[in-house]
Amino acid sequence: MANLTDTTRRDFLFNLAGLGAAIATPARLLGRTPPVQATLPTRPIPGTRETLPIVGFGSSKPVLEIPTEGTEPVAGVIRVLLEHGGRVVDTSPRTPEIDAEFGTVLTAPEFGGRLFVATKINADGEASGIEQMRQNQRLVGSRTLDLLEVESMRDLDVHWPNVLRWKDSGEARYIGVTTSSIPQHETFESFMRAQPLDFVQINYSVMEPHAEERLLPLAQDLGLAVLINRPFMNGSYFGRVSGRDLPEWAAEFDCASWAQFSLKYILSHPAVMCALTETTNPEHMAENIGAAFGRLPDDAAKRRMRELVQDF
Repeated sequence: MANLTDTTRRDFLFNLAGLGAAIATPARLLGRTPPVQATLPTRPIPGTRETLPIVGFGSSKPVLEIPTEGTEPVAGVIRVLLEHGGRVVDTSPRTPEIDAEFGTVLTAPEFGGRLFVATKINADGEASGIEQMRQNQRLVGSRTLDLLEVESMRDLDVHWPNVLRWKDSGEARYIGVTTSSIPQHETFESFMRAQPLDFVQINYSVMEPHAEERLLPLAQDLGLAVLINRPFMNGSYFGRVSGRDLPEWAAEFDCASWAQFSLKYILSHPAVMCALTETTNPEHMAENIGAAFGRLPDDAAKRRMRELVQDF
């Protein structure tokens, strides 16, 4: 079984026209994939000396396929990510049985100690939140989590005091909150202003650019690290661009596919630290990573991109 992103992408991706001529490396993209041995660019976590690569793996949906497909598809995607210097893996709590299987991947000798894993609490009630925290620790095989977030602001008032306490105790190096819903943005903004956050995770893409109006500038002002979810709108993006030719002018910012079209739009914003892409196909992960290389669109190009897709 393939996830929605891969299913819709396969329907049309390989029918797209290529760039034609190869573009010089390493400063330019070669085809749809990153240049051989190319290492992902990094951006700093504000207020620290730590950096993160600008493309990561959103594992929430792919992990749900483990009971039917096993762990190798997820492991294969992470392998490609690491080959190009990536290391950010975003997770969301699933059943303890599925997370136990996923944990065997994250703690495997070939991956252990090389990943930055973003974990979450997504439950109602304090007791459930505490249990998910312990499940996260089992998932990564460590008392200390890289990043702990409250997902979609769910029961946030209940969980946030514990999240603060876990950071103070050293059980979470960084803490944050996520949203993937435009209607939540106003409440999310208020929380950003009121609480001591390290990270925020926000939905943002060429078809969902709303975060650039207020949330992304605010994150810059407050010195918050920003992870981006829904770069492909949970796969619906590919359905909307299906059958359409990539515009020739996309070559002006070294864009070779519709996937890279959205990712380059996202990565061009200076507030963005890392875009989280979901896939169980290593080739698609390589294509996503390719968006990090070559030129990025400027403001004029981004306006043109928005105008192009607004009626898709």
